[in-house]
Amino acid sequence: MTAEETETPQALTIDRIQAAAKRLTGVAHRTPLLTSATLDRQCGGPVLLKAENFQRAGAFKFRGAYNRLSLLDSGERARGVVAYSSGNHGGAIALAARLLGIHAVVVVPATGSRAKLAAIEGYGAEMCQYDPSQVDREEVAAAIAAERSLTIVRPFDDYDIMAGQGTAGLELVEQAAKLGDGPVDQVLVPVGGGGLAAGVSTAVKALLPEASVIGVEPAGADDTHQSMHAGHRVCITPATIADGLLAQQPGELTFAVNSRLLSDVVTVTEEAIVEAMRFCFSRMKIVIEPSGAVTLAALRSGVVPAAGHRTVAVISGGNIAPEAFAALMTT
Repeated sequence: MTAEETETPQALTIDRIQAAAKRLTGVAHRTPLLTSATLDRQCGGPVLLKAENFQRAGAFKFRGAYNRLSLLDSGERARGVVAYSSGNHGGAIALAARLLGIHAVVVVPATGSRAKLAAIEGYGAEMCQYDPSQVDREEVAAAIAAERSLTIVRPFDDYDIMAGQGTAGLELVEQAAKLGDGPVDQVLVPVGGGGLAAGVSTAVKALLPEASVIGVEPAGADDTHQSMHAGHRVCITPATIADGLLAQQPGELTFAVNSRLLSDVVTVTEEAIVEAMRFCFSRMKIVIEPSGAVTLAALRSGVVPAAGHRTVAVISGGNIAPEAFAALMTT
């Protein structure tokens, strides 16, 4: 491991994110910024969509997973890893582990998305299903790690995971600059455990100090929104169709970053999420999952005004089963 990779082990910095970007070059997709004249008219200002639904494994999570696994030493690689996930982190770990020749165990809820569980299995990971009403996923993963000497790879509360996710922030700033029309001054990012928000906000604020980064959560899973207003981490019982944003509590590390760098955290309704998904499908011909739609929902519903700004909305993923997508589109 190089000095560059170890010089700031307890911090999330732009240098750390840029180092992650080098590891991901040629491995992760450089996802596009998409535009829609109709969307601009509806929102009252120019909106660019950072389409992480086109990322490998269908979501931004691949960035952090590959970055984290690529930093394992030879002994850790030989023994393998265990991750716990509602779906997208598990799929990302499974794919990254396959690419790096590492055995991965993924602890997943038996009630999870069929599409996401099938992806994890398809990428070759060993799956361990649990009943979320009976046991805690972190305890399940910890027991497996102890029994088999595996390295635990957390879904968001890990600086190398956050640094990998932050590479999406580097990209969107660079891509928007090449498109012209002035610098981006507003970035919206979904918030679950907070890893994507922490990484993107760190990158964006380092490159564009005057820009605002705004987190978006479903109203029924607003742990970070509540925590920001309380001034400390709040634990909730989340309920939302956005299954990738079901964190009960912000991460300890992620909350420290997000409470400092996010301008605000807003919430959107389930109806607004579905309408954003429907817009992307009908007008832009792309499929996004509910978790990925919250930022667009905030703009289209007016929760975050686009007028007078140049806005990037991060669309975090597109992993949803066809039957689930069809059901939402016909409700």
